[in-house]
Amino acid sequence: MNRNIIATFAAFIMIFTVGCTTKSYVSKQTTPIINKTNELDQITAQNTKDIRDVDSRAQKGITDVNTRSEAANQKALAAGSAADQAQQAANQAVTGVNALTNTVANLDNYHPVTEATVHFGFNKADLTKKAKEALDELANEVPNTPHFILEVDGNTDSVGGADYNYELSQRRAFAVIQYMAEAHNIPAHKFYIVGLGKDKPAAPNSSASGRQQNRRVDVRLMTNSTESPAAAQNNVPATQTEPAEAPQQK
Repeated sequence: MNRNIIATFAAFIMIFTVGCTTKSYVSKQTTPIINKTNELDQITAQNTKDIRDVDSRAQKGITDVNTRSEAANQKALAAGSAADQAQQAANQAVTGVNALTNTVANLDNYHPVTEATVHFGFNKADLTKKAKEALDELANEVPNTPHFILEVDGNTDSVGGADYNYELSQRRAFAVIQYMAEAHNIPAHKFYIVGLGKDKPAAPNSSASGRQQNRRVDVRLMTNSTESPAAAQNNVPATQTEPAEAPQQK
């Protein structure tokens, strides 16, 4: 009986020992594998994070490039539009210069119909009652004159500097134009304006009376039509003027 107990106990101890030995062996064999697996998991996680970071930076870079490209395109379109507008303005300017050149070149084709001279006080540019009456009389001939222009020459005496007299002569010419435009509805493009200053005296400036004569504006009603005033009056209503081109200078 005792032998059987001893044998059973010995067998149990042997099985326990073998079992412990097996577990220890397995543990020694699997621990490096588990550690390596964990290391690989960490590396994989880090690589995944790095890839996401790279992708995020790449997407941001692509977005920035697209944004800058779109801004550059908009600037290019705006620059192209501005260039087109500048070209159109240049073309219009050339056309205007050519038209003005042709008009001025055609001045030799105009001949006077009638004229008036109005005088001013010393260093003055306002019209007197007598001056307005003279301008009214000239303006009465405008409806009877086809294709007309009004040449307006401002003048001064010799007192004062040249630059000031040029400016004063222009103010006198503008006073005449303003009155005729307002009182007789004559369009601005019908006036050809010259400020001559003291360069074209009508009388010597050595006397007071001569200087008084030089403080003036000469107004000439001119036309390039060969039609007589009587025929023009029959063909053109008194309240109208034909819309012919005429030179202007401002």
